[in-house]
Amino acid sequence: MRRNTRQRKAILNYLRNTRSHPTADAIYDEVRRIIPDISMGTVYRNLKVLQEMGLIRELNLNGEISRYEFACAGHYHFRCNICGQVIDIDEPMHEELNHNVALKTGLQITTHYLEFRGLCRTCQNKSKQNQGGYHGTNRNR
Repeated sequence: MRRNTRQRKAILNYLRNTRSHPTADAIYDEVRRIIPDISMGTVYRNLKVLQEMGLIRELNLNGEISRYEFACAGHYHFRCNICGQVIDIDEPMHEELNHNVALKTGLQITTHYLEFRGLCRTCQNKSKQNQGGYHGTNRNR
């Protein structure tokens, strides 16, 4: 059994209390406020251990920068195509999908990850503002 180090406790506590799905760099920046001498290597090692313990999950779809979350009930995610923000979708995992794929393929399915993609509300609003254009007069004529 692994001992629960001060660094591991700090990382887990941070992830338990955030909904931002931070990157390892963001976790390092936050935990360093509490433990100034923590190294990036220590953060990575502890993220791996916490994953192995089933206490956190790594979100890494399509080879993008990994983000982390406290391991709570299974759910899906939305990632903004523009800003990269990851948002929890309050929709339970559809376990019947695992069963259906297993029946069709003969594979043993234990879980699946599904990420919705598109524009978050902030980026939608920015896009709408940019499409509005400038309707003033052109003074250079």
